[in-house]
Parts: sequence; structure tokens; C-alpha cells
Amino acid sequence: MKKISFTLLLAAFLLVLSACGSKDNNEGNNSSNSDKAEEQQVISVEHELSDKAVEVPKNPKKVVVFDFGTLDTLDELGIDAVAGLPRTNIPSYLSKFDDDKYTNVGSLKEPDFEAIHALNPDLIIISGRQSAMYDEFTEIAPTIYVGVDNENYMESFKHNIEVIGEIFGKEDQVKDELAAIDEDIAAINEKTSGTEDKALIILANEGKTSAYGSKSRFGIIHDVFGFKQSDEGIEASTHGQGVTFEYVLEKNPDILFVIDRSAAVGGEIGAKETVENELVKKTSAYENGKIIYLDPDYWYLSGGGLQSIKEMVREVETAL
Repeated sequence: MKKISFTLLLAAFLLVLSACGSKDNNEGNNSSNSDKAEEQQVISVEHELSDKAVEVPKNPKKVVVFDFGTLDTLDELGIDAVAGLPRTNIPSYLSKFDDDKYTNVGSLKEPDFEAIHALNPDLIIISGRQSAMYDEFTEIAPTIYVGVDNENYMESFKHNIEVIGEIFGKEDQVKDELAAIDEDIAAINEKTSGTEDKALIILANEGKTSAYGSKSRFGIIHDVFGFKQSDEGIEASTHGQGVTFEYVLEKNPDILFVIDRSAAVGGEIGAKETVENELVKKTSAYENGKIIYLDPDYWYLSGGGLQSIKEMVREVETAL
């Protein structure tokens, strides 16, 4: 009887051990499957260069960035995923990315596809200067376009920032950042709506000048910040409308916003040397001390990023 009882107890003990082992294995498998599922999680991103949504991995570890506005957004959000970027003409406020820890993937207009391929990135982010090469990028990794639409600046800007937030799980932080920017812009609008001063935007480039109006590359000054135009007939374009200083005097702006392209790309003739001539000195803008030199790092090289738009707001506010 005792022998039978001992046998039964031994069998029961072995059965319990077997069950526990099976449970541990299942838990291990479940954990592994969970980790695998997290690694494979993707989100769908729609953009104008693709006729279908692009499947982008959630929280990519290696990202190649060809848009300095996006680079400054990643930096502002504390996202440490940049593996490669063009290290030519990096805006000074993003100089920490000019480091050998980041792969140099060519220039904004001439990507080094061999270097990008060797990097084997999880995601590539491009904007206008690379748009014609979109298909070549997609052969290497999922690629998304984040160019800003000048005709719908804030709508496209917010969309791009929200996409970055979704990819990297920063939705709440993005929401707070955009709300603060909206408040700052509303404060500027309140001031610009209360003045009749008119503004003109020009780009100075090695002694030559181009004017920009509403819906143009720098049209945010008129369309978003609310500054009235001294000339409502400027053609909307990326490269601006070539003008003379006789034209500037004729339009006689109360505020003259100047972007110095030469300073951004390493030219020899500075904007102030070009702009402050005898004709411009006769304008209301000069006489009232309202020639505002805008930082080309934010306006020409980047733009469309969380950091750059905050600085753009701050700079135009000095005109008020």
C-alpha cells in the first residue's frame, strides 16, 4: 500500500514539473513573439511623391535625413536615431551633427547612394531638393517626403511634425509643441492686424536680389504672420522674382526683410553690403530702422522644423 502511494506521488510530482516547464516555455515564446511583433510594427505614411502609403517601421534605429528642418525637429524632440546626413552646409545651430559619428551621405542635391546603401538605413527622409531622385531612395529603404507646401505652409508643416511624432512615439510632445507655436503666431497676428505698415521680402545673393511675396518660398511672413505686402503682384515661386533696387525704392516698404543667401552657402558679397545702398537708404524701412536681416540658417537652409519656426517667429517679431 505504501509502495503504491509512493508511486502515485512520484507520478503526480513529475506531472507538475512537466506542466511548469510547459508554462515557462510558453511564457518564453510569448515574450519572444511580443518582442518580434514590436520590432515588426509599422505605420502607414502618405505623401505626395507616392501613389500609395509607405510602410514605415515604428521607432527606426537608423535614419538618413536629407531635410535640415526634420533634423532640427528630431533634435528638439530628443530623438537619437540619425545615422547619416549631408554634412555640407549644415546650419550652425545643428553643428553637433557635423561629426564623424554620423555618416556623410553626400550633399543636399547630390546624394551619395553608395554610402546610403552601405549604411542600410531603416528609413530615409527627403524634401524638395531630392524629390526628383525619390525612386532611387526607395530602392534602398522606405522613404518619405516632408517638403513644406508654400501655399499651405502651416498645414503641411504640422502634418510633417505629426508624422515624425507618430513614427517615434512622440505624439504628446508634438501636440504641446504645436500648441505653443500656434499661441506665438496668434500673438504676432494680433500685432500685424493692427498696423498698416507694409513689408517686402528680398533674397540677397552675391550682389543680386530677388523678391518674394505671398505663397512663395518665404511667403510665411505674409500668409502666416500677417504682414501686409508692399507689392501684391510678385509672382509666387521658389527662386523669387528678380528685382532692382529702383524697384525696392518704388515700392518703398515700411519693413524690409532680407535673407542673405551668400552667408548660407559661403559667398563673398554680404547682404548688408548689397542692400544698404543709396537707393534703399531713401526707403521708409531704412529711415525707420526696419531693415530686418533674417538668419539664413533658419530661413534658407532649414525651415519647417520645430526649432527653426520658433526662431522665425522670434525674428519677424523684432519688426513689430
